[in-house]
Amino acid sequence: MRLDLLEKIKDNVWEIPKSGDMLVAGRIFGSEKLVREMDDKVFEQVTNVASLPGIQRFSLAMPDAHWGYGFPIGGVAAFDPDEGGVVSVGGVGFDVNCGVRTIKTDLTVDDVRPVLRKLVDTFFEVVPAGLGSRGEITLTGNKIYDVLQEGAPWAVGQGYGLEEDLTFIEEGGVVTGADPIDVSETAIKRERRQVGTLGSGNHYLEVQYVDEIYDPAIAQKFGLFLGQIVISLHCGSRALGHQVGTDYLKTLAGASRKYGIPIKERELVCAPINSPEGERYFSAVNCAINYAFANRQVISHLVRVGLEKIFPDAEMKMLYDIGHNTCKIEEHIVDGQKKKLYVHRKGATRAFGAKRRELRGAYQGVGQPVLIGGTMGTASYILAGTEENDGAFASVCHGAGRVMSRTKAKKLWNGEKLIKDLENLGIIIRAHSVHGVAEEAPGSYKPVEEVVDVINNTKLATKVVRVRPLGCLKG
Repeated sequence: MRLDLLEKIKDNVWEIPKSGDMLVAGRIFGSEKLVREMDDKVFEQVTNVASLPGIQRFSLAMPDAHWGYGFPIGGVAAFDPDEGGVVSVGGVGFDVNCGVRTIKTDLTVDDVRPVLRKLVDTFFEVVPAGLGSRGEITLTGNKIYDVLQEGAPWAVGQGYGLEEDLTFIEEGGVVTGADPIDVSETAIKRERRQVGTLGSGNHYLEVQYVDEIYDPAIAQKFGLFLGQIVISLHCGSRALGHQVGTDYLKTLAGASRKYGIPIKERELVCAPINSPEGERYFSAVNCAINYAFANRQVISHLVRVGLEKIFPDAEMKMLYDIGHNTCKIEEHIVDGQKKKLYVHRKGATRAFGAKRRELRGAYQGVGQPVLIGGTMGTASYILAGTEENDGAFASVCHGAGRVMSRTKAKKLWNGEKLIKDLENLGIIIRAHSVHGVAEEAPGSYKPVEEVVDVINNTKLATKVVRVRPLGCLKG
């Protein structure tokens, strides 16, 4: 990206001045190196989003930003329904509520290393993964509608997990305003026993250990210690969520024409929040959000089952579960006024500070755990939300961010060789597709530590710990 097109506000904060059809300025978070290396499409998409009706303050891009559909991946925008604000497929994405869940254990890296391969193999056996994978749950009759409305609490009620898990899930694992009537029969049919399945692409189940602590006080509040084993999983709403996006591209394209909303890119089609089309889309998104929460809840139950096969007495407790392809109704301060806004986060993560009333239990007064996935060969990070984030609508990045397409990655890396190379580094990979491993090669991503340092240095969130991978299950 050309830096001469941007105004540097301060270190790691850049602005695209308002011009032309833009209703607000664009704001990009990143070091000079990260911003310079962003593709030009990010600039274009941030600008396009800034032109949508009802947008508030800024069109935002996080330091992991790269080209996406409509919004950049790593894009954030908030809309006021009272000012003609809109909801957009491009602002949510197709894998609705794709997110990360991290589970704490009382095991240490010394406990796990001697049986690491056996543990990873066990997870490979008990957690369905891969393209078109099917889980053990068959949703007959109206059961699928229960999942779409009840989310993770439905899964707990079926015996998948513990009631206490729900305290440590964003929104308690269920959002309101989800009416299954707004989800197509095609989307329902594509569900195909996918509750409790990991999927493919960049989705993973990873055995990690805490190797660096940056904030001992918050780490203690989070229940994290040096050398501790944690297990993280990354997945979303599977084929159902994708079909919701596909269906509503058509619906919102018609709505954009109906309400005279100028669209600069096909995937930016949108509808006024308070319109019938906007309300139906938001309802369908909420259904997919609940489906994803249930999916991760069932998988975490399977992780418990797998861990108990190797460590019968191990303790497992939820750290947190947070989505990063969502649209949420939240209160934020804009120009000194508290407003109820529809916050779109496309490949971006919520990061509420210590005073937010939405936080539950141990995290009140501390800040929300923020889970930033890296790569299977480098590291991931756990941060805490801060009170100084409101300019970004309590949002941060969601991962390292790609630097190349999956097609290019497959040309540069051989999956089988990569698995062997990572094993030489002490990292065990089990995968349903070696091509999928090549697509997710560590070198196809930005350096995650550089991305996270931007978040920490701008005080959007505070670094708490770094975790390193020991074993990774890929689709």
